[in-house]
Amino acid sequence: MSVKRLPPGATIGILGNGQLGRMAALAAARLGYRTHSFGPEADAPAAQVSSRAMVGDYRDAATLKAFFAACDVVTYEFENIPLEALAGVAQASKTPLYPSAKVLAICQDRLAEKTFLNRIGIATAPFARVRNRHDLEMALAHLGRPAVLKTTRMGYDGKGQIKIGPKTPIDAAMAVLKGQEGILEGFVDFEREISVVIARGRGQIASYVPVENRHAHHILDETIAPAPVSRAVAQQAEAIAHLVAAKLALVGVLAVEMFVTRRGRVLVNELAPRPHNSGHWTIDACPASQFDQQIRAVAGLPLGCPERHSDARMKNLIGDDVRKVPGLLADPNAIVHLYGKAEPRPGRKMGHVTWLAPKGSAKKGR
Repeated sequence: MSVKRLPPGATIGILGNGQLGRMAALAAARLGYRTHSFGPEADAPAAQVSSRAMVGDYRDAATLKAFFAACDVVTYEFENIPLEALAGVAQASKTPLYPSAKVLAICQDRLAEKTFLNRIGIATAPFARVRNRHDLEMALAHLGRPAVLKTTRMGYDGKGQIKIGPKTPIDAAMAVLKGQEGILEGFVDFEREISVVIARGRGQIASYVPVENRHAHHILDETIAPAPVSRAVAQQAEAIAHLVAAKLALVGVLAVEMFVTRRGRVLVNELAPRPHNSGHWTIDACPASQFDQQIRAVAGLPLGCPERHSDARMKNLIGDDVRKVPGLLADPNAIVHLYGKAEPRPGRKMGHVTWLAPKGSAKKGR
């Protein structure tokens, strides 16, 4: 792996100007780098803390070309960037893109992602491609009900998907796809959801302890670090993350979301080739956060230490939860992070709060 080492003062471009880009920009500043954010909105979270900010459409090849030319390296904060324009610009530019467009192509398409995972020997829920009503009927006959129908692209936080139960009409399920290609996944009766965030760059690889993710209304609500799972499950999850990162030839950070079945089997659900909501606890509980690792990896620096010095519980502040901040600030044990978003809306991530505890104090099923 050949990643050019950037000197202090170099410019790191961040595609996406939301909260993940904001926290990456803050990590870059601590290491002496300038950042240049790109996204569709002015005064966005990342733009508020970046050295420069460009407002534009991800599909505009000319604007993307100018953005790449102004940066020494480019990374991204989310994977739902239209690949067509980006891949062409990245290939023609002298500015490297990490993770690569190839990684993005796999991780932004659920069908390509699960096919890739199965090909390298990693188990997922059973799945089938859905292009039309006939495909869905055939897939349901094979996989049975309940099952989950998702768009192959652009879905997140429960958007673009529907659980198909015994009485769900086929037409109602197809309406969720809105004419897009879909994937039907067999339903997994899981005990808990976990994730592993892993960094890879300049010949090094470093992963954080597996964490448990608890959702509310399809949006991550809390993350518990470490996950209360057996040592065998934790080791299996970490091994999966290491294999995926290696097979992708990852440069950057990757989150591997997984299901743990009631029999202790680990199945991969999704991949996110960038920092992840379930890794926010690392800012306060580890010597090097997931954002530090992202910057170090793409800048060609040695990775930092991922070992936690504390156990942690992270809770998202979603929508009107942000109104609880005055009370949280009065809690001496609460570490509050706000994202600079002016208007709370239902489902909108406004910030997060982390509580730390002595390492090993959390009750674990190990």
